[in-house]
Amino acid sequence: MTTPLPAFRLLLLVLGSVLVLAGAPARAQNIVVMVNGDPITDYDIEQRSKLDQLTTQKTPSRQDVINELIDDKIKMKEGKKYGVDPGVSDINQSYEAMAQRMRITPDQLTKSLEIKGVRPETLKGRMKSEMVWTSLVRGRFKEKLMVGEKDVADKVREGGSEKLQIEGTEYKMQPIVLIVPRGSSSAFQETRMKEAETYRSRVASCDEANSLFRSTPNATIRESVTKTTADLPEALRKVLDDMPIGHLTAPEVTKAGIEMVVLCSRKPTMIDTPKKREIREQMYQQKYEKTQKAYLDEIRKAAMIEYRNH
Repeated sequence: MTTPLPAFRLLLLVLGSVLVLAGAPARAQNIVVMVNGDPITDYDIEQRSKLDQLTTQKTPSRQDVINELIDDKIKMKEGKKYGVDPGVSDINQSYEAMAQRMRITPDQLTKSLEIKGVRPETLKGRMKSEMVWTSLVRGRFKEKLMVGEKDVADKVREGGSEKLQIEGTEYKMQPIVLIVPRGSSSAFQETRMKEAETYRSRVASCDEANSLFRSTPNATIRESVTKTTADLPEALRKVLDDMPIGHLTAPEVTKAGIEMVVLCSRKPTMIDTPKKREIREQMYQQKYEKTQKAYLDEIRKAAMIEYRNH
């Protein structure tokens, strides 16, 4: 279950807007707060203010921004205590994924931020603390966050609906990648695409796909994954419903190379109704919010927070 980062929800919509923020360059490196011996400067506050204004379309109060930055420092320290410390490549991957969701390149995202006076490191720092915190809360309070099936069913029935499940389809698939190294020429990529089409015409079962791709250089077949109707976008469901079992989907260019999927089985199954899924997600979010707030309050009380100038 993934939790979106709410602070970035409006980023795509507002990157084109004009931001006017009064900076104070002369005070840029003044230390305002020390958190467990780690400084928060005027510049940090100015940067986070700009990012918050960009992502929420509201001008945050200075104290709210300071509190956010204090929370981030505390979360990061707690993460290190439990060995939760995403590396540069994890953060960059998350940054690239955000750009992808906006249908722009990471460079375009960086330029859009810089035009608004926000350094990409400011956004990446925010992302890192969110990643650390989500991982910590979910890891440490896994059992507490579990939502009972009976509780979900009772809540659905409260809304006047008796239906908890509907008919759906279960798909068993194996992803296949023909590796295209970074920086390869378009001619090489074109050759790989032709190879993929040749493989498509040859493969007629999962067993054939496994024996072929396990012995093919620069190709890999991954472990099988099982998904239901509810897990897949409509366009992909239609493709999987229309293709014969044991065949490969059309090749697609991805970061890894040329990717296809072999359909191993397709069978009817019962799946949760959209209403039941929605209620389960809401109940999880409520538990998550309550748990993370109590956790943050607890570690904040134990933190050394010393105000200097603000």
